[in-house]
Amino acid sequence: MTEIAETALPEPASSIEVGPGAASKTSTERTVFTVLSAISFCHLLNDMMQSLLPAIYPMLKESYDLSFGQIGFLTFTYQLTASLLQPVVGLYTDRHPKPYSLVIGMGFSLSGLLLLAVANQYGFLLLAASLLGTGSSVFHPESSRVARMASGGRYGLAQSVFQVGGNVGSAIGPLLAAVIIFPRGRSAVAWFSVCALLGMFLLTQVGHWYKGRGVAPRKVATVARATLPPRKVTYAILVLLALIFSKFFYMASITSYYTFYLISQFHVSVRAAQMHLFFFAGAVAVGTIVGGPLGDRFGRKYIIWASILGVLPFTLILPYANLFWVGILTVPIGIILASAFPAIVVYAQELMPGKTGTVAGLFFGFAFGMGGVGAAVLGQLADMTSITFVYRVCSFLPLIGLLTGLLPNLETKKR
Repeated sequence: MTEIAETALPEPASSIEVGPGAASKTSTERTVFTVLSAISFCHLLNDMMQSLLPAIYPMLKESYDLSFGQIGFLTFTYQLTASLLQPVVGLYTDRHPKPYSLVIGMGFSLSGLLLLAVANQYGFLLLAASLLGTGSSVFHPESSRVARMASGGRYGLAQSVFQVGGNVGSAIGPLLAAVIIFPRGRSAVAWFSVCALLGMFLLTQVGHWYKGRGVAPRKVATVARATLPPRKVTYAILVLLALIFSKFFYMASITSYYTFYLISQFHVSVRAAQMHLFFFAGAVAVGTIVGGPLGDRFGRKYIIWASILGVLPFTLILPYANLFWVGILTVPIGIILASAFPAIVVYAQELMPGKTGTVAGLFFGFAFGMGGVGAAVLGQLADMTSITFVYRVCSFLPLIGLLTGLLPNLETKKR
């Protein structure tokens, strides 16, 4: 039975050989990109549904008279369930692959959406957030594995295609909330259950393909690069996690509080603030789709370095800019900062070959966790000081990108 592994599909280079009974190169590429497109679209649906929660924070704050601290704890609850469960799911499915677990994950998100639409107490809002987080905790490790299986060796490209679906979903979520939910009320959240059902159908088809590739866990990792000593691997993973902390703590300041910053600082309407958030999320999508291929081409370490540290001048200027320049600055911030994550995930998978699900679960989970902790901490800080002060503090976070210089060079000379 064919093993599920990074090398499950032939490399896309000219070394592909067609032997008796083998599929042609054209049909293999068609299968690869069909699966990548499906998993990316399902990532779009998943993250679009997840983004509805922060998108309707202004509505929830007004309806329930919530403080910034309570808003932050709502995000913390969602992100905590996702972050704690993702590494567990990834580790388990590395040993016991579950082709149809993605459908179950989407089912949790469906339940969270429906509860969010009808919740009449803050406690039920917390439960809805935890269900949405659980859905993400199942979806991300396994869908990242499927993307790597379908990569044909172009791991950075596959990771970018997979991740950009989520970024596009996160971008259109606030826009759809402004157009559909705000005019009709919170009950309109239930309309998005159709998206969850569509996702469950598509993921069932992906599960069939996954099962057809073979569901035996990987026994031996085959890599074309020298294996680093365990101590250096651990050290490099810690550096990558520090970079994730920098990236997602700053991202939390945008996703959770950017609309409040615009409303309080520039007195714009809720809808106008949501449109600004949409443009930022769109920039994040662009950064994600270019980050992986650039890592394949120039080396992942260099892309990580340029992404985390390169965003610093823009973040330092943003808290002192007017409304026009804030809208302009958030575009390069989103593009540059987002380009790091595909490179970080693939770099970590190369550090720990054969542990695709574990690595994806660890890094997606840690990213969600830092987003949740960041939202809670920054919410408390905003209550004690101001939203503007929060952005001044967060503007220095990209300095942590200097740690990238400590990462080992894994890239071999390009053929």
